[in-house]
Amino acid sequence: MAKNKQTQQPGESLSPLDALKMDLFFWLQAMSTALIFLIILFTLVGRIIGVEGSSMQPTLHHGDLLLLQSIGYEPRAGDVVVLTKEFDMITEPIVKRVIAVGGQQVEIDYEAGTVAVDGQILEEPYLPEPMDQPGYENLASITVPEGSIFVMGDNRNHSTDSRYIGLGAVDKRYVLGRALCIILPVSAFGAIR
Repeated sequence: MAKNKQTQQPGESLSPLDALKMDLFFWLQAMSTALIFLIILFTLVGRIIGVEGSSMQPTLHHGDLLLLQSIGYEPRAGDVVVLTKEFDMITEPIVKRVIAVGGQQVEIDYEAGTVAVDGQILEEPYLPEPMDQPGYENLASITVPEGSIFVMGDNRNHSTDSRYIGLGAVDKRYVLGRALCIILPVSAFGAIR
């Protein structure tokens, strides 16, 4: 003899165990959807990475979380990028601004506090103060090798960047991606310029 399965009639309340099962089912469904969304986001867009240090102030600050575009990205002058090239004591990813790409000539004039690419002085409204001569052996003139980029921090007087001979021009293969926007803290949320 087959047992009849009881079905819930409208207006009847669920037992505590059935209510728990339904809640668990809905939570698992929501978590699965969120996980699938994150996997698609990180596969198609990029990744999230934190900023360490002050070399990109005032554009970025220590502790900011950035959303990166990784797939299909080709570095361009003016982009803020994250690099993984290790040098000296630096073993973590670093965030810098692309000043020039392969084949371009970079000239740095510390007396005038300017950077010129292919003879054109850059307009750099993001700099917090005039640029001083760094305290390390540096490159003041370079033709960027093909397949490489020349990067500098926005906070030039507190940045170890491509001017430093230990880093120099960086092979594009070290670029993790372009920083698209700040996602945390919420007060700084927005696109990076």
